[in-house]
Amino acid sequence: MLTSEQYKNQKIRYTEYYDMQSILDKLYQYSKEGKKFCSLMNIIISDENIKMAYRTIKGNKGSKTSGTDNRTIEDIANMSEQKFVELIKKQFQNYCPHAVKRVEIPKPNGKTRPLGIPTIVDRIVQQCILQVLEPICEAKFHERSNGFRPNRSAENAIAQCCRLMQIQHMHYVVDIDIKGFFDNVSHSKLIKQMWYMGIQDKKLICIIKQMLKAPVILPNGDKIYPNKGTPQGGILSPLLSNIVLNELDWWIASQWENMPTHYEYKHAVNKQGTEVKSHTYRALRKSKLKEMYIVRYADDFKLFCPNRQSAERAYYAVTKWLRDRLKLEINTEKSKIVNLKNHYSEFLGFRLKVKKKGKKYTVSSFMSEKAKRTAKDKITECIKEIKHPKNQKEQYKAIQKYNSVVAGLHNYYRIATNVSLDFAEIAYTIKLQLSNRLKDLKTEGTLKQGFIKERYGKSKQLRYLNEHPLIPVGYVQTKDAQHKKKSINRYTPEGRAEIHKNLGFHTATLLWLMKNPVMDKSIEFADNRISLFAAQHGKCAVTGEVLLPYEIRCHHKIPVQNGGTDTYDNLVLVTEMVHILIHATTVETIEKYVKQLNLNKIQITKVNKLRKLAGLDKIK
Repeated sequence: MLTSEQYKNQKIRYTEYYDMQSILDKLYQYSKEGKKFCSLMNIIISDENIKMAYRTIKGNKGSKTSGTDNRTIEDIANMSEQKFVELIKKQFQNYCPHAVKRVEIPKPNGKTRPLGIPTIVDRIVQQCILQVLEPICEAKFHERSNGFRPNRSAENAIAQCCRLMQIQHMHYVVDIDIKGFFDNVSHSKLIKQMWYMGIQDKKLICIIKQMLKAPVILPNGDKIYPNKGTPQGGILSPLLSNIVLNELDWWIASQWENMPTHYEYKHAVNKQGTEVKSHTYRALRKSKLKEMYIVRYADDFKLFCPNRQSAERAYYAVTKWLRDRLKLEINTEKSKIVNLKNHYSEFLGFRLKVKKKGKKYTVSSFMSEKAKRTAKDKITECIKEIKHPKNQKEQYKAIQKYNSVVAGLHNYYRIATNVSLDFAEIAYTIKLQLSNRLKDLKTEGTLKQGFIKERYGKSKQLRYLNEHPLIPVGYVQTKDAQHKKKSINRYTPEGRAEIHKNLGFHTATLLWLMKNPVMDKSIEFADNRISLFAAQHGKCAVTGEVLLPYEIRCHHKIPVQNGGTDTYDNLVLVTEMVHILIHATTVETIEKYVKQLNLNKIQITKVNKLRKLAGLDKIK
């Protein structure tokens, strides 16, 4: 499965292809300056924005899921580009959304979570709006809001928690659980919040109102008309939920860290670009103000305080504020104050606590019990698929899925300080399953160059099935949770340069390749595709750009119809657009993609070498 970070970085590429980047940069800058936006619809319904929305939705695996009209992205893909653009523009003229399909997704605790699936056309309409609203909202969002935002992750949220606990000595945490947040968002309050953020295009506001009131078809066929809430599953819903709680973020900041002082203190700036306000906080502590800091990931948030008195005051103040300002109630059974010196607090699948080390307190973290159970269940399910394959290809696919799941779990949870103990416990159960269910497992085998050899090659726990390695569950290497650097920003040239510089070898993309082998090709092809990604350092062989899922194409240098094989030497990884250019035969197509890719002489030479091997004329 794609991570949100991959989608976010992929969108940068799309904005550059469709000449939207400069427009989005200006929206971000104007929003930073506090300007109002009264004519956003011109940008939203522009041809470039609509084409970019299509490409983004196409790259989403959910695009193959149908809504109430039973259509998917494949139905739209057959339309001409001009006809598609006209279809989407027509939707905006007198917007009336189709009914949303409600499905129930099973949760680990046995309950279900309602998910709303709009039709594919409505998803594209929402994506068009999202692309324009996101830079405006990003300029207004708080630094410690981490969920569903570009270049932010759960790791950043955990890093912020650890800093507050260990460096700033916030040893009391207020856990607040909002009762049915997504189902209880006030539509009128949300619209007012958007207006005060500067989004004042009346036609756009009307369209968003229509989206929020779209009828919902329940699994039993009944139809309901919501008067509150944002449907989980909608493209625009995560952004709207962040807009709702953005007011909370800034209100909490105003109670302490942004409180003005009599004297203006100079602040140092750390390597992440964040101000260190120690002098200001020292002055504020002489007052009777309640010291508190928020760390939020979507509707899941924590308040950190230095003592119980501040924590109790924060608990009651925030409960009242949520009820009065946002019309949201808290779940009193799940909301509590935790002394981190004595008890663990759970957040995003982790258990966090501080323990004494000498004269200081350091963070001690584990996977939560629920996270461990979920991890065991996921891996067990993969082992079942490996045990009962229909054929050799299906078993290979199941092994790759197993490897991607295990490596993905390692990748997410390795920021826990005691993660090795957690995975040792999980590995004990999994080891028994592997030995009981997979009788042909071997302790020796050959590892190809690539991700598994690089990260797990030294492990004595590696096992092989039909010459394919299985990643050892118990072999995990810890790393410190990283803060997001303030300079990283999708909507400034300097920030984008920082993003591209830090992308490096994309582990998540490689895990996606493992989980999604091309099964209409040979196993050799699928295996070499992964090896090539490692050998090319995750970059396109022609442009040198970082390869992202759904745009990776594994090209046969000598075509199969001309006797080409699936051997390593006959394959190369390129982006989708480069692949189209290599095989293009018409002048119009060649000119279009040379222009969109903005290729230099060296890159065109590389394309021509591949075209020559394919028996095609050179590009002049």
